[in-house]
Amino acid sequence: MIEVRSLKKYFPIKRGILRKTVGFVKAVDDISFSIREGQTYGLVGESGCGKTTTGRLLLRLLAPDSGTVIYNGNNILNFTKERLRRLRREMQVIFQDPFSSLNPRMNVRDIVSEGLLLHENMTRAEVEKRCDRALEMVGLQSRCKWRYPHQFSGGERQRIGIARAIIMEPKFIVCDEPVSSLDVSIQAKILKLLKDLKKTLNLTYLFIAHDLSIVANMCERLAIMLNGKIVEEGPTDTVYMKPSHPYTKKLLKSIPVPDPRSRK
Repeated sequence: MIEVRSLKKYFPIKRGILRKTVGFVKAVDDISFSIREGQTYGLVGESGCGKTTTGRLLLRLLAPDSGTVIYNGNNILNFTKERLRRLRREMQVIFQDPFSSLNPRMNVRDIVSEGLLLHENMTRAEVEKRCDRALEMVGLQSRCKWRYPHQFSGGERQRIGIARAIIMEPKFIVCDEPVSSLDVSIQAKILKLLKDLKKTLNLTYLFIAHDLSIVANMCERLAIMLNGKIVEEGPTDTVYMKPSHPYTKKLLKSIPVPDPRSRK
C-alpha cells in the first residue's frame, strides 16, 4: 500500500537577531520502508527521533525536502490540492494527546462528523447515522454525542478521536502513540479496540510508539528509529528475538519484567 523511498525532512536552526540559519535538525534522514495492505507496521524510537514527523510526511501534513511516498502506486508528493483533498478520505490520523487533539468548544457530534461535512455530500440525517455508528464501534453510546470533551475521561476522549478517524471509512491510519498518555489499564483496552477495528474495517496502520512492549502484539513488522534514521527493520518476532543493532538491544533491556518473587 505504501512505499517510502529516501525520505528526508530537515528543520533549520535559526539564531541571532537576523535569524540566520546556523544548522539543521535532521528529523527524518534518508529513510525507506514499505507497508503492505492490511498490515500494522510499527515505528519505534525515543522522543525526538523523527517518528511523528515521518507520520506527518506520509499524510502530507508536512512537505518533505526530498524522497517519495508511493500510495497504491501513486507518488502523493506530486498530487495537486484537489487530488490531495480526495486522498484525505482514505488516510486518517489518531493523535497522541486525547486532551489537546479535541476542540473543547465543539461537542462530540461536531468533532466526529466534521470530516464528513467537509468531504461528503450527505444529508444531516445520514451524517447523524454515521456518527452514531462510529461512536458505537468505539464503545461509546450515541447519546453522549451532545456532550463536550471536558466531560470525558482520557480513555473516552481517545475513543472519540478514533471515532473521528474511522467515520471517514479510511484505508490507512497513522496511530501516533495513541496510548502513551493513558493509564496502563486503559492502554490495553484501546489497543484491543484498534486490533478489533483493523479486522472489522480492513484497515492498515502505521503504529508509532516509544515502547517496544506496546508494539509486541500489535505489529507484524517494525522499524527502529534513531536520530532520524532507521537503524533496524524486520518482522517483529525477529527484531525481538535476534536484535542486531545496539540501540534495539538497549530498548529491549529497558522493558520492565515482573518479578515473580513480588507476588503474594
